[in-house]
Amino acid sequence: MKITVVGGGYVGLTTGACFAHLGHEVMVVEKVPQKVELLKSGRSPIYEPGLEELLQENIREKRLSFTTSLEEGLEFSQVIFICVGTPQRVDGSADLSQVEEVARQTARLMTSYKLLVEKSTVPINTHKLVKKTVQRYLRDKSIPYDVASNPEFLREGSAIEDFLKPDRIVVGVETERAKEIFQELYKDFDCPVIYTDPATAELIKHASNSFLAMKISYINMLADLCERAGADVKLVADGMGYDRRIGRAFLNAGVGYGGSCFPKDVKAFIRMAQDYGLDFGLLKEVERINQERPLRFVEKVKSVLWSLKDKKLAVWGLSFKPNTDDIREAPSIRIVDLLLKEGASLVLYDPKAMENFRLLFPEGRQVRYAPDMYSAVEGACALLLLTEWEEFQRADLRRVRSLMELPIIVDGRNVFEPSQVRALGFEYYSVGR
Repeated sequence: MKITVVGGGYVGLTTGACFAHLGHEVMVVEKVPQKVELLKSGRSPIYEPGLEELLQENIREKRLSFTTSLEEGLEFSQVIFICVGTPQRVDGSADLSQVEEVARQTARLMTSYKLLVEKSTVPINTHKLVKKTVQRYLRDKSIPYDVASNPEFLREGSAIEDFLKPDRIVVGVETERAKEIFQELYKDFDCPVIYTDPATAELIKHASNSFLAMKISYINMLADLCERAGADVKLVADGMGYDRRIGRAFLNAGVGYGGSCFPKDVKAFIRMAQDYGLDFGLLKEVERINQERPLRFVEKVKSVLWSLKDKKLAVWGLSFKPNTDDIREAPSIRIVDLLLKEGASLVLYDPKAMENFRLLFPEGRQVRYAPDMYSAVEGACALLLLTEWEEFQRADLRRVRSLMELPIIVDGRNVFEPSQVRALGFEYYSVGR
């Protein structure tokens, strides 16, 4: 099939590259010319394992192309995936101006049937607003069109695997014509394909992300109890996870969730409920617990070191999770800010996210960026772990200990086993263990 993807961001690039990998012809429409030139050369503006290789492969095979022209994209295909940003407003609601712009411009340029597919995460009944906008700006009212919802369930760091081997595919459609297009598009996927109405499909995305965020806040709540009671939260999570009704995934205690999805989607879901006259108090508590995690971590560091003023601290991990350079809503941002306010001197290291972090915390008297994880710990009073990169799990801790002024580790992600680290002579403090 021929597919047009509007938006060359994280979702759009992954969607376009993966559809092309499956043999479809894909054109990605991106309005920023410099970004289009970068993509045409096979380079990705974001870090996602395997994405750049996929871009280069499919550009070479002439299955993937890029343009700044929406008109060219509409002429290319009748299936239009809307993958533009839906950033969060101050009140928690989603800013849908980019979705509206795509609907409006598409309507003005349409000369034949189009299927507009919401791939971006949008509030319930956004499809109705898209339909109303298309109808309002359509020059020839007799031109047929459909609006559908096909939410993405991509995890940063494993997005390609998530797209190609999904747990399920959710499709919200209103007509048989639209359904038949999706049946052809997803016929080779070996997973359940759930067909619903568009409103239900839109809701499934927010319901899923908010539930996963709730699991994270729940285990973090238990971690606080484990610390006070002398229990091990990792073993508690293991014991819970064997129950098939619960599952082990997303039960890892730490400094809280971050990224572009969970914080935004939880806030948006709370706001959506308010718009319908409902109080999602449960999710408000999920949000509150998560917002407290960075503060609790810094309090733990202070309790270990007493005063942080003029103390040199090494920080491993800045991205909100491993295998991404994304620092949006990363717990590290608040933790670093709080540590600097306490007067600490920080040496920061992350395999991929340092350039993004420099934009928020430029190098200066209190902040320095290390070229590798061992350079970061030289002369440090403590090592703080904020992201569970595999590189850190393989670290030579004997070497780390020899480089530090004080052999203290405060592990915000439970990367190491306490008994093993303490046997090497470290003071080791983790979360809920």
